[in-house]
Amino acid sequence: MLKLMKLLLVEDDFDLCGALTRALQRRGFDISSTGDGLEALRLARAGGFDAVLLDLSLPGLDGLQVLQRLRGSGDKLPILVLTARGTVGDRVTGLNAGADDYLAKPFDLDELEARVRALVRRSQGDATQQQCAQLHFEASSGAFYCQQKLLELTPREQALLKSLIQKPGHAVSKDKLLAQVFVDEPSTHADAVEVVVHRLRKKLLPTGAEIMTLRGLGYALVERANA
Repeated sequence: MLKLMKLLLVEDDFDLCGALTRALQRRGFDISSTGDGLEALRLARAGGFDAVLLDLSLPGLDGLQVLQRLRGSGDKLPILVLTARGTVGDRVTGLNAGADDYLAKPFDLDELEARVRALVRRSQGDATQQQCAQLHFEASSGAFYCQQKLLELTPREQALLKSLIQKPGHAVSKDKLLAQVFVDEPSTHADAVEVVVHRLRKKLLPTGAEIMTLRGLGYALVERANA
């Protein structure tokens, strides 16, 4: 018998929690839920879950603290943050605290399901496809797609985007990008990275993903707010 994917849903809005639980159960997931941060931490540490869907605004212990404590103890459980905090800054904060992905409310159930299944596949060693918003990277072919449409990228644009999509929301330094994008041109100035980023930003507009400049840190690939 096929084992159902088991998810821990952490959401303090009673009505939303109930609706999400029923919807995900209909899609073949085994759901346990709680609306309390401390209880969520206890359940996650007890194990047995394939992934956690975590709201940030929680009583007892907020979602960011739950996330930080889990990652601080070395827990690798896949965590997808679900929250109304939809700004890019909030998303980067959550991702840098250890979240694997981020979905702002309101969201589409089809997208939620796709992201959860992708997270679990990656955690189980299947990293053939990576995603940020509607941007998909297929490692087996090295190609980038937007909703099944191939993106036409130069080799340098592809190399830079490949580096950023490995961990969406996490900063990659300009020096590291320079070494990866201009691998055969060691004398190239770091400002050349900015030129490639500028061209990519235009090409990424239809995907809902964008390259964010993080002062003093480098660049991060994030889902564009209100995309």
